[in-house]
Amino acid sequence: MEQRLQYRELQSPQVHQIWQQLHQIPDPELPALSITDLGMIRNVLPAAQGWKVIFTPTYSGCPATEFLINEIKTVLGNAGFPNIDIEILLTPAWTTDWMNQDAKRRLREFGIAPPQGTSCEHPEHKGAVRCPRCDSEQTEKISEFGSTACKALYRCTECLEPFDYFKCI
Repeated sequence: MEQRLQYRELQSPQVHQIWQQLHQIPDPELPALSITDLGMIRNVLPAAQGWKVIFTPTYSGCPATEFLINEIKTVLGNAGFPNIDIEILLTPAWTTDWMNQDAKRRLREFGIAPPQGTSCEHPEHKGAVRCPRCDSEQTEKISEFGSTACKALYRCTECLEPFDYFKCI
């Protein structure tokens, strides 16, 4: 912990500014969350000719990867950081464990049940998936796959509303 605090103290103001800019980039499938909320940005480092951003997509075949790489370069270029090298890091693979608690809260507010438990647990082991609309635990899975591969489709048996559940990955 002490080393991490020392590292933060040594970060340049530019690194902080870059992180602030990256926090403004929404995930195209989950616009309520930024790519930093999801933990897709692993690190920001100075490079010989500018900056290196280490990026992990939510899965290796994510169709939004190229869009996000271009968006990172555009946003940072517009903020005065024109020389950006994006390193795609696929190992370790992205996991919902990297989402921060604020992201999970905003997912619920957006109408998507956030992941429960950790990536190595199955959601049923942590209790029922709570309805993001009425907070009931009286829910049932309709389909393993929802609007995207990372979501399952559920229905609340209390308010009768369908909703997506962001699966633990």
